[in-house]
Amino acid sequence: MSTIAADYEKTEIGTIQIAPEVIEVIAGLAAVEVEGVAGMSGGFAGGIAELLGRKNLSKGVKVEVGQREAAVDVSIIVEYGNKIPEIASAIQVNVKRSIEMMTGLHVVEVNVHIHDVYFKPTEKLVEEESINRVK
Repeated sequence: MSTIAADYEKTEIGTIQIAPEVIEVIAGLAAVEVEGVAGMSGGFAGGIAELLGRKNLSKGVKVEVGQREAAVDVSIIVEYGNKIPEIASAIQVNVKRSIEMMTGLHVVEVNVHIHDVYFKPTEKLVEEESINRVK
């Protein structure tokens, strides 16, 4: 999806234009707020994923913006052990609600792409370490 700048909205005292990058940041923040999301993914060709990082808040988000409507694609990494359909549905609701509340744009679709599953690193048990000690 390409990013298209919205037309200016005229008011009595001037114009208002919301940059597509702002909508990408809103969508990215709304997506990582959902429990079970390990991070955003830039896609297979997009490089390394940002796990729970706030460095690039629009990473893994593509928007198409018109004058009154927006369509969003979100690429995420899910934490292992979570139900993917439930997480995807929660992302759709949260992204749509956040964008509509903050911008006044009508969100016509939120497409969620699962690019990976994140496995939390396991901690070594104290017992294993004591077994391997030389006495």
